Amino acid sequence: MSNSLPHDHITPFKDSNKGKKEQVAFMFDSIAPKYDAMNRFLSARTDIGWRKKAINQLKKDNPKHILDVATGTADMAIMTSKMLNPNKIDGIDISKGMLELGRKKIEKEQLTDKIELHIGDSETINFADNTFDAVMVAFGVRNFENLEKGLLEMKRVLKPGGRLIVLEFSKPRRKAVKSLYNLYMGLVAPQVARWFKQNKEAYQYLNESSIAFPDRHLFTDILKKVGYAESTYQPLSFGICCIYAGRKPQ
Repeated sequence: MSNSLPHDHITPFKDSNKGKKEQVAFMFDSIAPKYDAMNRFLSARTDIGWRKKAINQLKKDNPKHILDVATGTADMAIMTSKMLNPNKIDGIDISKGMLELGRKKIEKEQLTDKIELHIGDSETINFADNTFDAVMVAFGVRNFENLEKGLLEMKRVLKPGGRLIVLEFSKPRRKAVKSLYNLYMGLVAPQVARWFKQNKEAYQYLNESSIAFPDRHLFTDILKKVGYAESTYQPLSFGICCIYAGRKPQ
């Protein structure tokens, strides 16, 4: 059985008696309409470059069937479809609101024959063992209620030799960058969320959960612990974000 980590207990709403999963689903439903615009604004569009770098790591594997976990509004799935041209991408997310927007975007891009979105949860993935050539998660693992359980489930549905790619915020190591980043995330992001008439608590949670997240070698250690091989990380943009990779053993 997978262990609970300190990060697993960071929740969006401190006074709620609901579990993390329900809180996260409710939070994303409430911020869904402005989520994409907000992300682009807060990251100054840097997140687009990060996503492309992560997807490029799958290129040499040439995966034909991909699972996008915590797909949200399907940004990652759409970009992957255009860049790698797999036969099929299945996306899962616990937020109905985000998935509705994702489906509209997929329709607009005329990719409905390639990408299918399902309501679903990282810890009980509704697919058979050894289904996918690759699994990817962009900015979603820190919202897992049980990180290790989610990683084990993704390994279960991967084919032997299949690759996991995770894109997630991390904590910058350089002092100057660290101070600026902390100031930005602690003060600017929640304030901007307010201007966007969004849920300030939601953006404070996103900050707190990325601070509590076991990043860099701590995360690759967890990947190894739950059975992934070739676990690596690559810091991006002075370490604000990392691409993690692991492979299901043959």
